[in-house]
Amino acid sequence: MQYRNLGNTDLTVSTVGFGVWTVGSTWWGITDEDYAVALLRQAFDLGVTFFDNGDSYGDGRAELIQARALKDVRDRIVIATKFGYDFYSNAQDAGRPGHQERPQDFSPVFIRYALEQSLKRLETDYIDFYQLHNPRMSAVESDELFDTLDGLQREGKIRHFGVALGPAIGWEEEGIAAMQTRRLAGLQTIYNLFEQDPGRALFRVARERGMGALVRVPHSSGLLEGKYSLETSFAPADHRSHRPREWLIDGLQKLKAVEFLTGGTGRTIGQAAIQFILSEPAVASVLPNIYDPEQLREFAAAADTPPLTAGELARLAALYERNFGVVPSGPPQPAVAEETR
Repeated sequence: MQYRNLGNTDLTVSTVGFGVWTVGSTWWGITDEDYAVALLRQAFDLGVTFFDNGDSYGDGRAELIQARALKDVRDRIVIATKFGYDFYSNAQDAGRPGHQERPQDFSPVFIRYALEQSLKRLETDYIDFYQLHNPRMSAVESDELFDTLDGLQREGKIRHFGVALGPAIGWEEEGIAAMQTRRLAGLQTIYNLFEQDPGRALFRVARERGMGALVRVPHSSGLLEGKYSLETSFAPADHRSHRPREWLIDGLQKLKAVEFLTGGTGRTIGQAAIQFILSEPAVASVLPNIYDPEQLREFAAAADTPPLTAGELARLAALYERNFGVVPSGPPQPAVAEETR
């Protein structure tokens, strides 16, 4: 495992982190809490020290599971979680399909309440990185909101804060405005070989401002794991079952165009996808979707595989500009399933 600081902060995180949403919600078909706890503990044993959570994941369930798995090593891990969704009075996560959103509340009273609930569930006295969950511009422009976060930081209840951005909810404009006008430690966004925008624009600002970046969906919802075929199907509870067929067809064609990243390189395609993201200097940690031990071992080892060469990166840049040579078989398909993460 390799480790980096989150921007200019004192937070040192594993370059491969664990997004707890995959084991703390039911969107990936995981319902066994003992299995989820074991997977988180195995991640720690493999050198993963950064765990990214959200208070609304499973309506608090993900934070409870994380505490079961890792509370005894609290001083050896970095905990990130999110706030802003009022699931307390709008509880419906178990049956919530895809990107259906719930009401947000960024008022000072609610922020303090949400934080106290997260601290209790996570069984900790402080959060290392506290993130606005999919903020709109109104939240970014709220002095009252950021004054509250400053106060919580002075009180020692949070160490640093930032924004977690979601497509079609709060994205490029909101992210750039937040970095340019607020004292953030960093941001979280979707970024991968197949979905590089607006990540590239956000990273440019992050580098200029000395802020760190966290990247989720590094494998384009599984396409870059190298396990899918035209015969692949997903269980009804799995969020990928709601995607149109064109998403899979076009993605598999793109996958063939990047096979050069694996042949004789010592990397799997899943590891190459992570190394592509780690080639961006602003990125501190990559958050692959992890839902089984074999996959966890593969991704945890990704940071120790050969970095992408300048030639490989140049070839990928050229491929991206022409959509990897693929003529879309349907309308563009954004990463909708991750919008309310």
